[in-house]
Amino acid sequence: MSYFLSFILGEGLLVSAGQKWFHHRRLLTPAFHYDVLKPYVSVMSDCTKIMLDKWEQLVPDKNPLEIFHHVSLMTLDTIMKCAFSYQSNVQTDSENAYIKAVYELSHLVDHRFRHFIYHNDLIYNLSPYGFRFRRALKVAHEHTDKVIKQRKTLLNREKQLDKISQRRHLDFLDILLCAKDENGHGLSDKDLRAEVDTFMFEGHDTTASGISWILYALAKHPEHQERCREEIKEVLGDRDTVEWEDLGKIPYTTMCIKESLRVYPPVPGVARKLSKPITFCDGRSLPEGARIILSIYCINRSPYFWKDPEVFDPLRFSVENSAGRHPHAFLPFAAGFRNCIGQNFAMNEMKVAAALILQRFQLILDPENEPQKVSQVVLRSMNGIHLKLKKIENGTLKAESM
Repeated sequence: MSYFLSFILGEGLLVSAGQKWFHHRRLLTPAFHYDVLKPYVSVMSDCTKIMLDKWEQLVPDKNPLEIFHHVSLMTLDTIMKCAFSYQSNVQTDSENAYIKAVYELSHLVDHRFRHFIYHNDLIYNLSPYGFRFRRALKVAHEHTDKVIKQRKTLLNREKQLDKISQRRHLDFLDILLCAKDENGHGLSDKDLRAEVDTFMFEGHDTTASGISWILYALAKHPEHQERCREEIKEVLGDRDTVEWEDLGKIPYTTMCIKESLRVYPPVPGVARKLSKPITFCDGRSLPEGARIILSIYCINRSPYFWKDPEVFDPLRFSVENSAGRHPHAFLPFAAGFRNCIGQNFAMNEMKVAAALILQRFQLILDPENEPQKVSQVVLRSMNGIHLKLKKIENGTLKAESM
C-alpha cells in the first residue's frame, strides 16, 4: 500500500523511511506544538458550524442523512484553513475539482491494492484505472502547487519570519517553508509538496472516518449520547463555539470518542518493516527486513486485552480502568517513533465536532440502512453511514422534527 500511496504523497512522512523520514519528522514536529494547535480550535468550530447549518436545511425533510460525505468535506475544509490558511469553499461547492480528485485517488489506490494484476506498473498505466489515476493526480498536485506558490509569494512580501510573527498565528505551511535544520537546510520544493499532500490527503480522510463512526456509535447507544450532551451543555452553556480550555472539560465525551476509536478504528491496520528479528510467544519467528501488517482492528477486539470487546463501554478509558492495560492495546494513532504526528490535531477536531453536533442535534439510527464496514485506506462503510437528525433548541427537541 505504501508503494501505491507514494505516487500521490511522494516521500512524505507517511511513506518515507530512514534518514529522510527522521529529517522530515524533526523539521515538522514544531508544527504540532500545542501553541500552534491552540488557535485552530476556533477554526474547527467555524468549519463544523458550516456543516451543521447545511444539516439544518435538511432536517425538515425527515429523511436519513448520509453523514460521511458531509463530514469529509468539513474535515478537508478544516485542514485547508488551519494548516494552510487557505479559504476554501469546499463545503458549499462539493463539485470542486480538487475534492473530486481526492475522492477518486482514495478509491483508485484501494482498488489497485486489492487487484493483484494492477500491482504491475505497466499493466496499470495502460488500463482505464491508470488513466483515471493520472488525471486525478494531475488535478491534486496542481492544487497543492498553487497553495504553496501563493504562500511563498506571501512570505516574500512579508520579508520572512519576522513579519510573519505579527499575524494571528503561524500555520503548518508557514513552519514548513521556514523550517531549517542545524545546517541551515530546509525542505526542497518536491519535499514540500510531499508533506502538504500527505497532510491534506491523509489528515482529512482519517479524521472524517473517526468522526463519522463516533456519531454512529453515539446514535447506536443513546444513553451515552445523552450523557455526553449533558456534559457538553454544562461546559458550553449558550456558546456555539468550542474554546481551547473546553477540550479538557469533557472527560466523558472524550472516553466515548476513545471507545469509538477502539470499536471503529479509522486506520484499521498499519504496515511495518522489521528492523530486527522477532520471535512470537508461540515460537514462530520472522527475520529482520520482513514486512508485516499489524491489524489494529483485531487488537481492539481481542478478548486477551479487552473484556467483552464487542460491548461499547466508554468507562474502559476511565483513569482507574486504564491503569495496568498494556500500552499497545489501544493504538488509534499507531505507536513508537512512527506514530501519527497529527494525533493531537485529530483528537481536538473530533472533540470539537462531537461537542457542536450533539449540542445541536439528536442522532438516531436508520434501521433500514445499517453501515457495512469495509477497510480501505481508512475504515468506511460500503453503503455510507446514515443517521436521522432531530434539531435541538434550548435544550429540547424541536417539535416539528419529532
